[in-house]
Amino acid sequence: MPIYEFKCLGCEDEFEELVFSSTEDIKCPKCDSAKVKRLLSAVSFKSSSKYSSSAGGSCDSCSSDSCSSCSSCGSGGGCH
Repeated sequence: MPIYEFKCLGCEDEFEELVFSSTEDIKCPKCDSAKVKRLLSAVSFKSSSKYSSSAGGSCDSCSSDSCSSCSSCGSGGGCH
């Protein structure tokens, strides 16, 4: 039962919804429109006591011009 992010195509409100099945009708809580689209969301998970994110890891301790690994979040800094 994942939580998805949606955007209403009527009023442009963005909201989250717990989806129980793929056939469930999702409606905007603000204007009750069924014309919504699911947004691409960033996810994160914890493995071996380090957090990883699909948004590209960074935190306040990361240096954008350093290629060394961040000790706070495990990110590779600004390396590509």
